[in-house]
Amino acid sequence: MYAAERQQEILRLAREGGRVDVLSLAEEFQVTAETVRRDLKALDRAGLVRRVHGGAIPAGRLDFEPDLAERDTVAADEKQRIARAALAELPGGSAPGSVILDAGTTAARIAAELPLEAELTVVTHALPVAARLADHPGLTLHLVGGRIRHRTRAAVDDWALRAYREINADVVFLATNGFSLEGGLTTPDLAEAAVKRAAVAAARRVVLVADSSKFGQVHFARFGGLDDVDLLVTDTGLSPDDALAIERAGTEVVRA
Repeated sequence: MYAAERQQEILRLAREGGRVDVLSLAEEFQVTAETVRRDLKALDRAGLVRRVHGGAIPAGRLDFEPDLAERDTVAADEKQRIARAALAELPGGSAPGSVILDAGTTAARIAAELPLEAELTVVTHALPVAARLADHPGLTLHLVGGRIRHRTRAAVDDWALRAYREINADVVFLATNGFSLEGGLTTPDLAEAAVKRAAVAAARRVVLVADSSKFGQVHFARFGGLDDVDLLVTDTGLSPDDALAIERAGTEVVRA
């Protein structure tokens, strides 16, 4: 296969899947990773893709926000491992602790994994999370209100912001569309970003739950930096070198 043909196929895969990664492309086309990086560089120069950590996304998709159902199928195994590892961060002690569960597919998986014997106060602005926990016997569940964004099924705007200003939770399990040392924590929507920022301010400990494909991605609305995060729970797709760089910046990293 000629380089031009391979690049055309890479572009097709990026547009269909929303993202391509170097190692998978190298395996598929039976070429070296360096060859794929040259292909992506050529496509980037042509304005057809944007390079992100470990791969590329189609040009014009930097702030594309997939539907919730679509996102739930991406990195499903990794998200499940992350959710189970995150359970270790639930507050303990004799009195029931309090947690905030952010909107996002990984946060919804944490909700699904909560043990039936868990006794907690849970606050969320995410309808899917609340639906999963509504019948949980040991929880006191608080659903934050506001305008519901159809794409994420999350409450936003002033009502939600006021609610988070009135609470002090032990821990927030925070989701993000992208995270990086330089760009911080980002999401495509300003209203979602404002609520995430308020949730961070409402908790004493911040646990970011994000699969490794989101590392290096930068979206339009920034809601914090990695220095706002106490612990990142991610998967082994994040390289040891990148994990070390994040830890040197002050955030503990667990690779599940």
